[in-house]
Amino acid sequence: MEKQYYVYIVMNKGGSVLYAGVTNNLERHMYEHIHKLVSGFTARYNVNKLVYHEVFNSPEEAIGQRRR
Repeated sequence: MEKQYYVYIVMNKGGSVLYAGVTNNLERHMYEHIHKLVSGFTARYNVNKLVYHEVFNSPEEAIGQRRR
C-alpha cells in the first residue's frame, strides 16, 4: 500500500481562525490538535475542528497544493 499525504484545514469553534497543514497521518495529527499535545498556534487559538482534507500520493504534491 502506498503512503498517503493529506492537506487539511482546521478551525476554531467560532470559525474565526483557520489553519492549513500537511501530514502523513491525519488521524494522529487531529488527535494532537484536539488534545493540544503540541504547543503553538493551533493550541493557543483552540484550532481543532477538521473542516476539509484532501489526499495526495506524495508530500511534494500535497505541499504544492497547499500553496495554491
